Amino acid sequence: MADGPSVAPPPRRGQPATTLDRRRRGAVVEAAARAYLLDAGLRDVAANASYRIGELDLVMLDDSGRNGATLVFVEVRYRRDARFGGGAASVDFNKRRKLVRAAQLFLVSHRQFANHACRFDVVEADGDPDAPRLNWLQDAFRADDC
Repeated sequence: MADGPSVAPPPRRGQPATTLDRRRRGAVVEAAARAYLLDAGLRDVAANASYRIGELDLVMLDDSGRNGATLVFVEVRYRRDARFGGGAASVDFNKRRKLVRAAQLFLVSHRQFANHACRFDVVEADGDPDAPRLNWLQDAFRADDC
């Protein structure tokens, strides 16, 4: 038995210690955004729908439209400090294109939504990840802009 203080094992290869922190923070912020949208009247469809091209954070239904339910693909973006640009600013052309492609793949695998209108929203979050300030940007971009 060696004398002296015990040393924590190093992080697993390919996974720095901050990766777990980021994943936990992302899950907490996404849960807050989901709760916010549910309180606003949207309904759950899916969360973290993952495809080789990318992931859809939240997929929800908005029944408030005059022409029936709208399928809403929600990108949740967290920034510790909004002074350096909100989360929506980080959803650039390439990210929007990936989200649109992932949404297309979602629709192929969930045919029951094939005739629904679709919308892409962004929920910006900043501040304390355990109690973030949220800003919901409905119809943040259009699929045909990509």
